[in-house]
Amino acid sequence: QSDYDEAYKNAAVSSGFSPAYDIGKITYEDWQPPLYYLLQTPVYWLTGGSLAAMRLFSLLLGAGVVILAYGTAVSLWPNQLWKAQTTAVFIALLPQHLAIMASLNNDALAELLIAATIYLLLQYSQHPTPKTAVSLGILLGLGFLTKGTNYPLALVVGVTGIWMHWRQWRTLWRHGLYIALPAFGLGALWWVRNVLIYGGMDVLGKAAHDAVVVGQPRTSEWIAQFGLAETVRQFVTTTFHSFWGQFGWMALPMLHPRWLYPLLALLMGAAGLGLLVAFWQQRHLRETAVPLIILAGVAVLTFGLHLGYNLTFVQHQGRYLFPALIPIGLGMAVGLGVWLRPFARRWPVVYQLLPLGLGLAMFVLNLYAIFRVIVPNL
Repeated sequence: QSDYDEAYKNAAVSSGFSPAYDIGKITYEDWQPPLYYLLQTPVYWLTGGSLAAMRLFSLLLGAGVVILAYGTAVSLWPNQLWKAQTTAVFIALLPQHLAIMASLNNDALAELLIAATIYLLLQYSQHPTPKTAVSLGILLGLGFLTKGTNYPLALVVGVTGIWMHWRQWRTLWRHGLYIALPAFGLGALWWVRNVLIYGGMDVLGKAAHDAVVVGQPRTSEWIAQFGLAETVRQFVTTTFHSFWGQFGWMALPMLHPRWLYPLLALLMGAAGLGLLVAFWQQRHLRETAVPLIILAGVAVLTFGLHLGYNLTFVQHQGRYLFPALIPIGLGMAVGLGVWLRPFARRWPVVYQLLPLGLGLAMFVLNLYAIFRVIVPNL
């Protein structure tokens, strides 16, 4: 329990991480898988432990996420590049995501592997070769060695494979082995280590983690103190705020002007409604089935994981939804594009204005976040 002190952590955050507080005492996340930190080790050695250099390395990984998001959209709509551009712009310039990608955090590598898996799985759905299956297995295994948020992808890959190869039992088993052997072979390196260290069947180390974080707010305590309705309201509100931008260990929301978050909610609401319209119009197209399984599967499992974790601990952090950022970004592009159709029939160039307009608006939002929220509180 010496790895976690809720009061000490809160005091350090409230002080703006004053030098008086030794952050070396905050070690409760040491249970995380090692791959990201192993990749950072040469950067650390070569730069003498430069924090800026290591953050730039993370940012480079984040750039890979944007590139793969663009490639994913192009593979889905090769003749509608504005959708790919809009998706890439949204993911690249989402303020909270930009902050996370520029931090020393394993989320960058985790998201890169998720993005690569989604992209490759879509390619596999069109051309299911053994080589692609093995590559998927390697990506899954590397994800197992990076962060727990990558684990739901194994289910998405499995369901996709079963859907594609149903009644083709020989192909299903063969390709299943191509994927499973490298995936679980790599994952076992971490799982066996955890069992040896933590004992029992704590293959992820989560039971040991949960035992350490004594004092971390629990949802049951919040419900007892604030009531169910208020706890749910806080969960939804804080998750949404911190999805767009709530910085400094959740201490700096973008509350001024007060209309900012409602405006962002209106934007996402319009995109969501437009996405429903687009889905309804294409519900009978069989070729959309596999991409829908992949993208909706990633989104639903990510949201479910976030909700499930918050059933135990109070962790209303929107960044936990970032593993689903490619489906969310694609949904934003498709949903907002629906409302441009009446104008695009007469002026096709209107579609090109969507990534430009969204990019400009989000660029301004980032300037606001930096100079009106973050810098004044350094």
